[in-house]
Amino acid sequence: MVPLVERYRDRLPLGPNDPVITLGEGSTPLLPARRLGEQLGVELWLKWEGANPTGSFKDRGMTVAVSMAVAAGAEAVICASTGNTAASAAAYGARAGLPAVVLQPHGAVALGKLAQARAVGARVLEVRGSFDEALTAARALAERGTHALVNSVNPDRLQGQKTAAFEIVEELGRTPDVLALPYGGGGNTRAYALGFSELGELPRFLAGAAERRRETLATAIRIAEPAHRAEAEQALVDSGGEAVALADDAIVAAWRSLAREEGLFCEPASAAGVAAVIARPPPRGSVVVCVLTGHGLKDAEAVDRIADAPVAVDADPDAIAEAARR
Repeated sequence: MVPLVERYRDRLPLGPNDPVITLGEGSTPLLPARRLGEQLGVELWLKWEGANPTGSFKDRGMTVAVSMAVAAGAEAVICASTGNTAASAAAYGARAGLPAVVLQPHGAVALGKLAQARAVGARVLEVRGSFDEALTAARALAERGTHALVNSVNPDRLQGQKTAAFEIVEELGRTPDVLALPYGGGGNTRAYALGFSELGELPRFLAGAAERRRETLATAIRIAEPAHRAEAEQALVDSGGEAVALADDAIVAAWRSLAREEGLFCEPASAAGVAAVIARPPPRGSVVVCVLTGHGLKDAEAVDRIADAPVAVDADPDAIAEAARR
């Protein structure tokens, strides 16, 4: 597979001789969602970013950010994260031979994401405070010059993430009428707006946000103060779109539908774009792309909300057939 940076180098900030730190990110599937599309009366597509190497869209930006950090002579990378950025920064840091420091807000990270960061050797520090406080601390350390900050406030991250817009247009052969995605920190909304703008046409954005940002079960968007709020909301205005505040029950319902109707197991936050489309149905016949940002194994413990518990059964075909009917 051609690395994302090599596919789009002419649209990215790396120079011709800069190193490329890659794990084979990008080129993720754009899958038709026929059952859900029929229910909504639209042509629905799912951009499956869970197929990236560490299981989330963050890898698109991380390949660029860590490559640029290496080119600049950074001694380490640092991030504040509710999970996906941590896993990605740790993996790409390891790939580059750079230590990775992860600041996680106390009690706000899914175990699957934390396991990834720990497995590849990141130094994981639990901050006594919120995500926003952890990010402030990470920024302050990065300003000392030894650590490269690889959160989405690093513009190199957004440059990598914008490539998903290029892929969608390549795969569809056109710009979709509507692009729906989760809204946590707002960086991905901003990145998609950047990518589509470079191609000359914005879809209408629907950004699915948790109604209770500080407490939502969708940990990947549990961000009280979006770092990119102003730019993300400007993108919504420019596209004629909107942010949709979603109750956790609506996110869970969309999450369950994706799994049971389309066979895609994403983490809860990834379903926020689909939930936004359900809450604000586009005109019938619209071409709609929903971005599923992360794999369900990132937050496997949340499955108890959508799946029945396993049932014990004797190793007997009649007993098995009976249990399967229930």
